[in-house]
Amino acid sequence: MKFPIHCPACDAEMSVVKLCCSSCETEVSGHFKFPTLMRLESEEQEFVIQFLMNSGSLKEMANKMGKSYPTVRNKLDELIAKMKTL
Repeated sequence: MKFPIHCPACDAEMSVVKLCCSSCETEVSGHFKFPTLMRLESEEQEFVIQFLMNSGSLKEMANKMGKSYPTVRNKLDELIAKMKTL
């Protein structure tokens, strides 16, 4: 299950406000932004994982996904552009 990163009421970006240690029960409070990768959609996260698992080979990804190299390249370019705005 993906963490909600946008408010269900107003769609504003949410933040983490408390972290807890399950071992010693230490708590840290504050306002922390979600890491960039967590702010991506599930399919975008999966694309990044596959990119890493294929050693950054878009050709290999295209073969495994059954898509053309330009299609996979365009997806990567879109993802790069999105990450620059997060």
